[in-house]
Amino acid sequence: MRKTYLLLASALMLGFTACDTARQTQDPETENPEAAVAEDGPTPVGDIMSKDGLRVFAFNDSPTYPESQLRLNVPPAGGVVEPGPVQFDYDLSNYELTRMTPHGNAEHLANSHKGQHIHLIVDNEPYTAHYETEFTQDLAEGDHVLLSFLSRSYHESLKHQGAYDLRTITVGTPDESERMEFDTNAPHLFYSRPKGEYVGDETKQVMLDFYLVNTDLSPTGNKVRATVNGTEFLLDRWMPHILEGLPMGENTIQLELVDNEGNLIPGPYNSVTRTITLKPAA
Repeated sequence: MRKTYLLLASALMLGFTACDTARQTQDPETENPEAAVAEDGPTPVGDIMSKDGLRVFAFNDSPTYPESQLRLNVPPAGGVVEPGPVQFDYDLSNYELTRMTPHGNAEHLANSHKGQHIHLIVDNEPYTAHYETEFTQDLAEGDHVLLSFLSRSYHESLKHQGAYDLRTITVGTPDESERMEFDTNAPHLFYSRPKGEYVGDETKQVMLDFYLVNTDLSPTGNKVRATVNGTEFLLDRWMPHILEGLPMGENTIQLELVDNEGNLIPGPYNSVTRTITLKPAA
């Protein structure tokens, strides 16, 4: 009887020891659950959409700079400038260009080694990145739509009021038959990312980012229809999104600003298609 009691006591002690060991192993993971998520990249917001081997989700865990302000002084809104190298000059406050954005997302997403910058989009063509508030850029003769906005080092746009500047200018003296009318008060979609080539680890999580003016997205309102290699996803949050599962080689992405019924909202840039390339590490 005594021998049986000793065996039971030993078994219980071993059980308690095993539980304590397991608890010690698990505690570092459960004390800060966000630490584990950060190792995998941006933290999803809402549902993760999965279709045809692709995964798409929104995220909003990047640093915010609500006090930052950007304004384009030159060229003036509605102004006329000479063709060729056009001078750009911005007022910038509460934002540091060339600084590396201090966040784990910089380790998981394609990141500019030059740091934070300004995205300049001319006529919804692929943006140019600028790390100073003064520069020149060649513009052809004609009417042009200029969208400028602040960008984190990993190319995620700042989306609050005051972080962007939208205006039209005229370069040279275009023929009247070639003039463009652009309503700066209408709803507009501008494409930003992804862009160009992604290599190695950059291909695991590719950021999709766009800019909206005079509209927002919601489950019962306007949306962005993103068609990735022929597979459609409806985005109802104006946030950056992560694309996972993209194949190596060329990938085609179409963005459309649509109403709640799925109808394209009129606008010169509210439907745009771009191609990017993914490559394995060398």
